[in-house]
Amino acid sequence: MGLLDKLGMAIVGGATRESGRYFPQGRNGNHGPAGMIAAGTSREPEMQHTTRVSNGLKDFLWNLEGLGRGTLLDLGPAWQTTLSFFIERGFRVTSDDILRDWTEFMAQEELRWKENPSADKFEERTAEVQAKRFLSVNLQYAPASFDALLLWDALDYLEPTLAKQMVAQLTELLRAGGVVLALFHSKKPEGFQRYRVMDTNTLQVLSAKSLCPPQKVYQNREIQELFGRFRSMKSYVGRDQVRETLFVK
Repeated sequence: MGLLDKLGMAIVGGATRESGRYFPQGRNGNHGPAGMIAAGTSREPEMQHTTRVSNGLKDFLWNLEGLGRGTLLDLGPAWQTTLSFFIERGFRVTSDDILRDWTEFMAQEELRWKENPSADKFEERTAEVQAKRFLSVNLQYAPASFDALLLWDALDYLEPTLAKQMVAQLTELLRAGGVVLALFHSKKPEGFQRYRVMDTNTLQVLSAKSLCPPQKVYQNREIQELFGRFRSMKSYVGRDQVRETLFVK
């Protein structure tokens, strides 16, 4: 019996498994900025949290009923509660913290320009070029890989050009009939938050250290344009001024 087996872990098909939980590795077999969170990764101390009733989550799950062993992409941290919730329902879960990936990418970009100022050409630092460069090394999954996507409020914090390109890329990653749950703030958020799934219609909202400042407050028409390739859209507006939006491809 090897050391990993003694620890209850095994590398199977490029993924780290611990006690039946699924933690995919990064595309290069590591856990760098573009990769996934692996078992044993250290986490910040427990954050202050509240709960909110989520009609969007309830309908998200309703659309996935009868799917069997589906696949889900969670674009937030790999919370154990969220992982267990979906794995117990037969899903294979991939966690890819896109806001942390973007923050680390931008830090690397700034370092690169500082180390090589002569390469500072205007066209290479435009929002569109940076978005393409970021997506060329992130969210690199095969087309139609996922049945469901938890986008959370990531789009509010991403540069709008990147948000548009990312939604287009995510659309390709979803199978026909795939479902997306996204959150949008109706005004500039006062603090940075993370989300965990607690039960079939409850989210835990955690106050966290900000990774990046909010970039845009999306109006309903702009959201419809972003997800124009989806065949249906349904919104739920909460008292906390967060709009849950469900999209079906």
